[in-house]
Amino acid sequence: MGRGSWYFCLTHRQVEPKAGCRAAERLGPYPDRETAARALEIAEERTKAADEADQRWNSED
Repeated sequence: MGRGSWYFCLTHRQVEPKAGCRAAERLGPYPDRETAARALEIAEERTKAADEADQRWNSED
């Protein structure tokens, strides 16, 4: 599969190729199967970083 061909399906809780479930039910695309398997972990890391950035921004007021 080409670059960006892997997704994590939130409904089935599994990695799937581009021809999987509908986009509203998936995270991705990811460059490879292994990265897609970490989709929930990646989303959690990004959410935490965004929350911390918001806190820093709000504390500057």
